[in-house]
Amino acid sequence: MAYVESRKNLAGGALGVAGLGLTFAGLAGPYWPVVVAGLYGAGALLAPPERPPVPDFPDPSAQLDEVRADFGRLGGYLAGIELPPAAAGRLTELTELLTALLDPSWVAEILGQDPEGVHTLSRAVRQDVPEAVDTYVRTRWWTRLTPGTEPPERHLERQLTLLHDELERLAAALRDTEARRQESHTRYLEDRSG
Repeated sequence: MAYVESRKNLAGGALGVAGLGLTFAGLAGPYWPVVVAGLYGAGALLAPPERPPVPDFPDPSAQLDEVRADFGRLGGYLAGIELPPAAAGRLTELTELLTALLDPSWVAEILGQDPEGVHTLSRAVRQDVPEAVDTYVRTRWWTRLTPGTEPPERHLERQLTLLHDELERLAAALRDTEARRQESHTRYLEDRSG
């Protein structure tokens, strides 16, 4: 059934009908079946191939739903880990910021239009935070065996601070986007009113 609706069949059918027109005009003579079949074949060969359908990728808002689910799993993982007070404070600030950015309110609507922002959140939730905490947990054991090295708590605090700063920049960019949107709507209304 797909071939019946294909471009090749439609082009071949159109040229085949033209061949029938030539037959009725008396130009094909006794070889009219060959002329009609030949024109059908030529049309089928010359027609452009079918275009494959465009892949249906999930939009950023659907990706945000997946990141929210992963953030829930990350929260369960982090709840079972004991961190030093300074790192625990930085992690709490970071998770509060992530919670605010992943809130399914107007922030999600703005993030849905910013694939780079969704990627930044996804990378933070799925890779950066778990890796920082897991590396701390594994390294803490080794530093007990080699005293005098820089404590892994300091690295963890730095990593969490850098991640927090990156997400703060994302939040600031989202605020700027909304501010520009509001300003442009104000200018539009001013211009419209004369």
